[in-house]
Amino acid sequence: MTPGADTIAGSRLGRLARRAAEESVAVQERCDLCSAPIPDEHRHLLDLSTRELRCTCRACSLLFDREAAARDHYRLIPDRRLRLDDFELDDALWDELHIPVDIAFFFHDTSAGKVVAFYPSPMGATESLLELRAWTELAEQNPVLGALKPDVEALLVNRARGARAQWLVPIDECFSLVGLIRTNWRGLTGGREVWDKLGRFFEQLDARSQPAGRDGNRKES
Repeated sequence: MTPGADTIAGSRLGRLARRAAEESVAVQERCDLCSAPIPDEHRHLLDLSTRELRCTCRACSLLFDREAAARDHYRLIPDRRLRLDDFELDDALWDELHIPVDIAFFFHDTSAGKVVAFYPSPMGATESLLELRAWTELAEQNPVLGALKPDVEALLVNRARGARAQWLVPIDECFSLVGLIRTNWRGLTGGREVWDKLGRFFEQLDARSQPAGRDGNRKES
């Protein structure tokens, strides 16, 4: 072996070891259905009986993209995100919805046979008694709400600290928001950290969303 070859070999082995370690960490998460390794970015299934999410690999997500495969047990969560720029929701109508906080999400719950409203809290997702007449009025003013896929898509509203923003999102985005608030809320007002993280959450959601009108038609950015 030429002088310095052992150093070069050691360096290469070190790089290989680091790469293997990084790849091992990257594949630690596995599909909940077939146990195949999955990347950080992956699709989810909603278990309709428990309202829990199941992580899926690409093959399983493609399988359950067909309704026949789901058999009313699982439903594949879509990946469309729309930022609803001209959404009609004034303060008076918001008050009529009887949501006690400034962040909430709405979706059609097939087991309940109606649209339900939840808001994230330090205790988790809390259901609010939705005023049906107010929701009907909101849906009439914003036809996009008629295109919400039951159970797996939601209207997400952020009116906290003066914001006036609405999105059509996959329901797992709402689960993530609930988890963020539940694990980071401190004291009566939440603390600076949770509000900083909320700001980043909505910024990232904006970046991943397509702009659309209240009729659901996408607009040019």
